[in-house]
Amino acid sequence: MSTTYTTMPFHLETERLILRPWAESDAAAFCDLLAERGNGKPPVERIRTSIAEFLAATETTGIALLPLQRREEGDFIGYCGLIIGRTTLEEPEIAYELFRHAHGRGYATEAAGAVLEAAAATGRKRLWSTVGTWNTPSLRVLEKLGFQRDRVSMEENGEVAWLTRTLS
Repeated sequence: MSTTYTTMPFHLETERLILRPWAESDAAAFCDLLAERGNGKPPVERIRTSIAEFLAATETTGIALLPLQRREEGDFIGYCGLIIGRTTLEEPEIAYELFRHAHGRGYATEAAGAVLEAAAATGRKRLWSTVGTWNTPSLRVLEKLGFQRDRVSMEENGEVAWLTRTLS
């Protein structure tokens, strides 16, 4: 039995943040964010291609990974949204990544809370998240949002926690 879900809203606002569709102008800042992972800075052209792929995927899936910008400062601080990732379109993963300078201020929790509401509005019943077990801050965000640990798997980059949350 196939269920049809409504499309997720692609513009979300919280008290301090705006989540909106990707723009080509996000490419340079997105490169800087990815460089913080420690694997070098990707070429901006490749990231422009990734942005085009995100937008195309959003058209077909009805879910989106959205850039995060602070409402007052107007600056790009990361992304948050839904992806298929290691799961399915019926039960997508919530994903987020923020610049280090934006850590510890509750932005990830605030953005992910808005994405949870948007996911519930699509008619979905459950979300997943997969996070390296070493990533304590990210695991704390998920815990605050009511995610429960389902299992742990070993992957080439180490141990990965699989967490899930039922949507009402």
